[in-house]
Amino acid sequence: MTPPPVVSYDRRPRTVLDHRIETATGCSIETLCRHRDDALLDAPHTALADAHRDLVRAEWDVTFHRARLAHLASGEFPVDQALFARIERTVDQLAHAIDARDTQLVKAAAALEPIEATARPRAPRHVPAKDFAALLAIAQGAKLHENLITHRLAVATPSRTRISYAHLQHLEASGLVDRDTSRPLRAGQPVTLTDAGRAVLAAPRPAGPPGTTLPLRPAASPAPAHLRR
Repeated sequence: MTPPPVVSYDRRPRTVLDHRIETATGCSIETLCRHRDDALLDAPHTALADAHRDLVRAEWDVTFHRARLAHLASGEFPVDQALFARIERTVDQLAHAIDARDTQLVKAAAALEPIEATARPRAPRHVPAKDFAALLAIAQGAKLHENLITHRLAVATPSRTRISYAHLQHLEASGLVDRDTSRPLRAGQPVTLTDAGRAVLAAPRPAGPPGTTLPLRPAASPAPAHLRR
C-alpha cells in the first residue's frame, strides 16, 4: 500500500477538537506543538499535544484514502474487474482509517478533559476594529479562494470587505474563525465564525474614536506561562 504523502504541518487538516483545544489552552495548535517539541509543556499538556498529533496523522490517513477512492472513480481508468478490485481494497482501507481516526479522537478528547476542567474564566481580551469589521463581513458568508492565474489567496465576502489571507490566518490563530479545509480552494473554502468570534460581535461596543479596540467576552483561562508565545 502506498503511504500517505508527506505534507507540511502548516497544511494539516483541522480536527473537530481544534477549537476546544485552543480555547482550553489559550494558544494555537501550532504553538502547542512547537512547545511540545521544545519540551516546555507540563505532563497534561504534553499528553494532549501527543494525542492531538496522533489524531492529525489518523485524519491524514482518512483524507489520503478518500482522495485515492475519488481518483479511482474519476473515469481515468478503464472500467474492468481490476478497477473494481482496487476500489474494493481502497474502500476497505478507508473504513479502517476511519475506525483508527475515531479511536484517536476518543483518546484526544480524554486528554483534553482534565485541562478543560481546570480552566478558569479569562480576563476580557481586546479586538481591534479591523478584526471586528472582518468578523462582521465573514458573518454574512465568506469563502477563501485561490486565483487560478496568480495563485494568490483571498477571502470573498458579500459586502466586498477586503480580507487578506494573512489577516484570515491571524483570525484563525486567535480562535475567532474556522475554515473548511475539506473543500478545494478553487471552489472556495467556507470561512465561518467560531463561538468566540460570535461573542465578539454580540459584545457591547464601547464608545470612542475610530480604531478603538473592542472587548471580547470571557471565554477560557489564560494560557499558562509555558504556553505563551
